[in-house]
Amino acid sequence: ESPFTDLPQNDVELTPDKVKDEKEGGPTFHCDLCDAELVYTIAQAFLPGLSTACVDNTTGDVFKSPGSVAAEIRKEMAEYLTQRSETFVAESVVLDAGLEVQASDHPYDIIAYLIDEFATTKRNLFSRVSEWLLSDKREDKIDDFSQEMEINGFWSIDKREAIVQTLLKNVDLKNEFHCDMKFYSADELAQHVPTCKYRSMICQNEGCYAKYSISQMENHDSVCPYKMIPCEQNCSASLMRRDMDRHCITVCPMKLVNCPFYSVGCKSAIPQCKIEEHRSSEFHSHLLYILQGIHKEASVEVLRKRVEQLLQKYSSKLANIRDLRSLTYKVKDLDAKLGPLKVCATNEVDVATKTAGKLQILEASDANKVTEKGAETRVVGFEAKPQSLEVTRTNKDSIEAVKAEIMDSAAKQQSLGVKSLNKVSKEGLKTKATDVEAKPQSLENTITNKDSGVAPGTRVNHHEARPPSLEVTPKKVSEATIENSVKDVEGKVRLSKVSTGENW
Repeated sequence: ESPFTDLPQNDVELTPDKVKDEKEGGPTFHCDLCDAELVYTIAQAFLPGLSTACVDNTTGDVFKSPGSVAAEIRKEMAEYLTQRSETFVAESVVLDAGLEVQASDHPYDIIAYLIDEFATTKRNLFSRVSEWLLSDKREDKIDDFSQEMEINGFWSIDKREAIVQTLLKNVDLKNEFHCDMKFYSADELAQHVPTCKYRSMICQNEGCYAKYSISQMENHDSVCPYKMIPCEQNCSASLMRRDMDRHCITVCPMKLVNCPFYSVGCKSAIPQCKIEEHRSSEFHSHLLYILQGIHKEASVEVLRKRVEQLLQKYSSKLANIRDLRSLTYKVKDLDAKLGPLKVCATNEVDVATKTAGKLQILEASDANKVTEKGAETRVVGFEAKPQSLEVTRTNKDSIEAVKAEIMDSAAKQQSLGVKSLNKVSKEGLKTKATDVEAKPQSLENTITNKDSGVAPGTRVNHHEARPPSLEVTPKKVSEATIENSVKDVEGKVRLSKVSTGENW
């Protein structure tokens, strides 16, 4: 005999309770209607509970299998749940602690606790002392046996729901999930049933077979996966709620997509059905983005003028191009035909300013180097002491000017009546100028004091004594002539300092 043979009808009393109280003359007929959706949910928990009890009861037993004890355990389970539901409320009130679901008064939580409690009582010795309760193999075996009972119809949903209705009345203390109406006659009860808020109905949406109470119709309708609803993105389509997500992210014409010119700079997100409209309205902007990629250094104002030029001359060639690659190639070709961009004056000024700044920095750097390495000569009036003048390549013109000035002074001395100019003095002057040109020498100031007795233009060397035989007694020269000569030399030296960037 198959272990999946269904139980007889009289295994559990499922008739409505009829309270007969002749002394008080109270109502004798009760309405049996309950929340159909809750009843179905609790009935679905019966098979996993029965499967758990059967598997734990036969684990380690070579002579028994879950299927061989299923019929007997099913009957025990129905009786246990009925008895415990009748006493559960009283126990939970009397006991201060101990029940895990004491904090919850929802019927589903209470009945689920009773099912687990029954399954615990059916464990054999092997299940209690071994690690079987924590193994994955146990869970897999329970799931497989539960599915096997469901497929074979071992415990029909109708019979399970009948038991649940009885249990629900016992544990629903607040009367939130079952009807508590009572009547004096069967006719009154019959008249009440068609209008009872707990009367059951089946969902009218095509493909949905959910069963629920009429009072829960709005709640179910708001979540029913088979209800036809309009597109959430406001397209013209209507579809089942369960297909909405897939529709919105795949084929919906109002799906938001990136602009085809996103890669060149257009970051707009637009509905898929309005791409062409966006291309037409933003055509100028798209051309500007493409030109910015071609001329990266050009300003926006210049590129906007180039866009206007392209549209004026080649609008017919550009209007029909839709994809980014083709339009980019075409714009490059037409842009090359228009010639180079005309950079605005502000850009030229900016470039010139930057270039001038760079040149000033370079010149300042070179001047600092010259100052560090160049000659430094300090001339303070006529009483300045001889200073060391270091000659560099940058003041050769100043040296030549000083040399010419010295030769000019010698010529003036001859014109003023100098009787004899020693050949040695001339050679000394030439040697002195040559030495100044070759390497840094001491630049000695001309003695301007009238009482000095030294002729203008005569070089005085403090390190060497003048031979008596070479001394010359020239005529006296006027003070104005001497001062002019000194000022000319002084001016030349100053010009030399300015040209080399030194401080005077």
